Amino acid sequence: MPAVRTSLLLALALPAIAAAVTAQQPDTISIPETLVADGLPPIPKDLVEQVRLYTEYRSAGLVDWHPTRREMLIATRFASTPQIHRVRMPGGARTQLTFFDEPVTFASWEPRTGAYFLFTKDVGGNEFGQIYRYDLANRRSIRLTRGDRSQNGGLRWSHAGDRIAYGSTRRNGADRDLYVMNPADTASDRLLLEVQGGGWGVADWSPDDRRLIAIEGLSVNSSRLWLVDAAGGGKSALVPRDAPDTVAYGDARFSTDGRALYVTTDQGSEFLRLARLDLASRRLTPLTSAIAHDVSEFEPSPDGRTIAFTVNADGRSRLYLLSTRTGAYHEVPHVPVGVIGGLRWHHALGLLGFTLSTARSPGDVYVLEPARGVLTRWTESETGGLDASALPEPELIRWKSFDGREITGFYYRPPARFAGKRPVIVDIHGGPESQARPGFQGRQTYLMAELGVALIEPNVRGSTGYGKSFTKLDDGPRRLDSVRDIGALLDWIGGRPELDASRVMVTGGSYGGYMTLAVATMYDKRIRCSLDIVGISNFVTFLANTESYRRDLRRVEYGDERDPAMRAFFEKIAPVNQTDSITRPLFVVQGANDPRVPRTESEQMVRMVKRHGTPVWYLLAKDEGHGFRKKPNVDYLFYGTVAFVRRFLLAQAS
Repeated sequence: MPAVRTSLLLALALPAIAAAVTAQQPDTISIPETLVADGLPPIPKDLVEQVRLYTEYRSAGLVDWHPTRREMLIATRFASTPQIHRVRMPGGARTQLTFFDEPVTFASWEPRTGAYFLFTKDVGGNEFGQIYRYDLANRRSIRLTRGDRSQNGGLRWSHAGDRIAYGSTRRNGADRDLYVMNPADTASDRLLLEVQGGGWGVADWSPDDRRLIAIEGLSVNSSRLWLVDAAGGGKSALVPRDAPDTVAYGDARFSTDGRALYVTTDQGSEFLRLARLDLASRRLTPLTSAIAHDVSEFEPSPDGRTIAFTVNADGRSRLYLLSTRTGAYHEVPHVPVGVIGGLRWHHALGLLGFTLSTARSPGDVYVLEPARGVLTRWTESETGGLDASALPEPELIRWKSFDGREITGFYYRPPARFAGKRPVIVDIHGGPESQARPGFQGRQTYLMAELGVALIEPNVRGSTGYGKSFTKLDDGPRRLDSVRDIGALLDWIGGRPELDASRVMVTGGSYGGYMTLAVATMYDKRIRCSLDIVGISNFVTFLANTESYRRDLRRVEYGDERDPAMRAFFEKIAPVNQTDSITRPLFVVQGANDPRVPRTESEQMVRMVKRHGTPVWYLLAKDEGHGFRKKPNVDYLFYGTVAFVRRFLLAQAS
């Protein structure tokens, strides 16, 4: 399961506890009906006007190429949520095709004629995605999958274009079985392979469409490859199950002759490398051993002659092209520095498209013509009127933690016009198997550009991108070591002449929310306030209530609460059991439909902090899940965040 990158504005939901909202005054705005606020002050209208410039940007992401025409589907937002749009040329008009209250960010063309495309959509952020078919002839959408409380997705088209294979939890809500369907005939939907575990997914079809490659994900550090018969569902293991060390496989694709797989794996390495796996001999040949960074994504060209891949070098993406005939590869020049995702080859035209986000661009689509070495920007998303050239570029910083280990992060400085020591926001990513990477800061830019706040995004132990040994350093009983990395960062802040160590706010979403709560208990006297977004407040209750398809995957990372010793450790470190240590103001944000970190985690934290009399604000979104996605909700959360920062962070110490 992909991990979500959290930021100050990532939001998730909490239970419906009693909410007291001050009656609207003439000079304040009304709260959206979808939100429940407790403890937040009324939002002045002038605050909305002050931040408007920073709330109107939007991004564009490549979704899929049309199978025959030189046009693409992108995801972008014109109203409240991102939807699917068609773009027919560089800089061309964005023609909206889907119109839903819920976001639609994934779609895939029928790969032969483009008569229709498939897309997925959930309800209220509950992540129970269903597969739909959008017919171009009548512009109508038809739901193809069943089971309102099931996840359906990860679809892969057969080469003939007459079937998809996909994963679904509909059988029991816990196991992600594999299904096959002809999207033109919903009656053709059938169970192909019944499995155990929520980490299964389809990677590719063989060239003759007789076999599938399935990946069984066990944790971020461990996965298995399986060869599956596309007719009968029989499976055979492709990799040993008794390796002396954990081995991960990020993705897999068949070679054009069907005799081998191209995979990303950390077998025999600290990092994910691109490799070739011979299916007859099971011999694995690394192809990118000279690159000491993770290969984060790859995509073979339709003719099989070239593989495009990206490398994560200290958070920044590098794009490469590899010849499958010679094994030689080279970095593509003149690609802007940022984060690349969504590599897509055009089936007929030999074009490579991708999405690129930079510190000064919220995300746009670029197209490379490898034959000519020409890179073209297809979309240019609005920055809401902001001068993009003035937006801050991050600085890669390093500090020594409690055990002498080097930890890194990204440091965004406020403009030089702000004099004196600057207050700091430490924004901790989620996962924890994820990574803070340098990109567009969106609304947070207001805090830097207008309020003079410095922003630091740390990559504490447990983050990905720095080798699998580093990722394992916070597993199980070593959980608090990552929190101590933040303690060492507070020391680093104290040694910087331009930063004010007496005015630090800590924030984060999902696992970053847990880190926020843990820092609030361990380092209460060293921070000014904290903002927890869908954070875990007790691993025991979290594991009991998270959706069943995730539970075993999370136990591998955090520990198994059914073990008495681990359960006792969880109770000992649980922030909800240490709320008497929190004396600094706390802002908690939650989505009511969150399937990952249930709202009960935030609900119990708010209740306990209130008992001790500590100021606590709480914002619940009734129509969101693990992250606020709808613009009115996101905007109001930001207004509340600015009010919280002004009241509790910016004020000078008394």
